[in-house]
Amino acid sequence: MLTGFQNITKIPELKKKIWFTLAMLAVYRVGVHIPTPGIDAAALAAFFKRAQGTLFGLFDMFSGGALEHMSVFALGIMPYISASIILDLLTVVIPYLDKLKKEGDAGRKKITQYARYGTVVLSLFQGLGIAIGMESMSSPGGGSVVIDPGWSFRLMTMITLTSGTAFIMWLGEQITERGIGNGISLIIFAGIVARMPTALVNTLQLARTGELNFIFIILLLALMAGVVGFIVFVERGQRRIPVQYAKRVVGRKVYGGQSTHLPLKINTSGVIPPIFASSILMFPATITQFVQIQWLSSFVRDYMAVGGLLYSLVYVGLIFFFCYFYTAVTFNPVDVADNMKKYGGYIPGIRPGKKTADYIDHVLTRITFGGALYISAVCVLPTVLIYRFKVPFYFGGTALLIVIGVAIDTMAQIESHMLTRHYEGFMKKGMARVKR
Repeated sequence: MLTGFQNITKIPELKKKIWFTLAMLAVYRVGVHIPTPGIDAAALAAFFKRAQGTLFGLFDMFSGGALEHMSVFALGIMPYISASIILDLLTVVIPYLDKLKKEGDAGRKKITQYARYGTVVLSLFQGLGIAIGMESMSSPGGGSVVIDPGWSFRLMTMITLTSGTAFIMWLGEQITERGIGNGISLIIFAGIVARMPTALVNTLQLARTGELNFIFIILLLALMAGVVGFIVFVERGQRRIPVQYAKRVVGRKVYGGQSTHLPLKINTSGVIPPIFASSILMFPATITQFVQIQWLSSFVRDYMAVGGLLYSLVYVGLIFFFCYFYTAVTFNPVDVADNMKKYGGYIPGIRPGKKTADYIDHVLTRITFGGALYISAVCVLPTVLIYRFKVPFYFGGTALLIVIGVAIDTMAQIESHMLTRHYEGFMKKGMARVKR
């Protein structure tokens, strides 16, 4: 692996891409600390300390701490992700979008353009909602978060936050085109990883004061290494369905006749299920921050508190639901079976057409169950560590899935550049290869 890192410096183009990516991420992290005008920073920090466990905490994680400081990047890249997910879901019900999706690069560019427009619209609405909501916020001491409320503050906040999101979207696209990996994913990755040094320092301070046992820290590090290895193993895992292509004679040439496979990922839906599940569960707690409804506040406090048994059970149930739902939306076995039949492909022992689609759907349903179990275990892990073992930092959940997933994709991109130039990659057999 050390040889692989040394080989990076021998490829000027790859080295340039990596430096460009790091420069763009540095620009993003600088923008996180530029505050939005008209905000009392001390009152806002006190409010967010009280509002942990709500949607604000979830959005703050994806914005890399920008929402907590109410910076110009407070909305983060979430509006773009939301617009992209909405378009993915609409392709099922709108034939025009489904047609665009099947048109290749031209269609994808058009869908990306629609996602940009949707991002601006969502950012304006979210910016207005945040501005109105912040006018009603106050710190535990009674201090108002907004210095001078009114429509001037609302319009300024809408324009500022929408511009910040548009700039982040542009940064992500620049990283994708001129840097390494998926730019949007790397921006989320950078925001999450930026909090790790703080968690490390807090843990060391607790260990120095004797609040954490040294043996407990060693066991915790071993658990963390094991969880990371398990996530990497599952994320790279595939169920390979063998596919055979019949020989075709076109003129004097013979096409087909080779054997290949259809790879089905164990975790087809990615991190979408825990994000949706967390958003739904945190919504009631978020409402109680603005509207004092006695029965709702009591229900959230007594039954749906983070770390409670009912909260965890509902969380796992929602993850299972969204795993199956999002997989059904994004992967169509009928289209896959039709494409295989069109090019003379078939699964040995399975009739082409409907039988093939049913078989693929059956296999996908079974592996999705395993994927849902895996996501549920990783997402419930932070609750167990924090509320049962008093671990002083957040480890696991959606953040860990995103960090490891992005790291694997980025390393695979670097690996492909190195192998193209005939250099040895990070692993002797190549990271891009996946064992059965």
